Amino acid sequence: MNNDLQYKDCIDACLQTMNACNVCYVSCLKEYDIAMLRQCITLTRECADICSFAAEAMTRMSPYAFDICALCIKMCEACAEECEKHVQTHCKQCAEACRKCAEVCREMCFVA
Repeated sequence: MNNDLQYKDCIDACLQTMNACNVCYVSCLKEYDIAMLRQCITLTRECADICSFAAEAMTRMSPYAFDICALCIKMCEACAEECEKHVQTHCKQCAEACRKCAEVCREMCFVA
């Protein structure tokens, strides 16, 4: 496993992304045309869950932390791609958080 600082950075990025995804999820549900945001709503909910799970796994020093973070990378990239399609500020902020989280997780997982 990597050093505590890399874990800390990754945990922080996952928690920030979880929060950004939750804000985007709730904000999308309040939009007038939520049908247009259906995929965004689905992905932000799933991404928030995976980011939370990844942070928990790292906190517990799970032997599967790298595998879970690899899934987190995929989920964050998918969520960012979808959120970038929309003009809403909360979607743009979510996409930015997802991109950063994927980058930090990638550094942690593959620099070991």
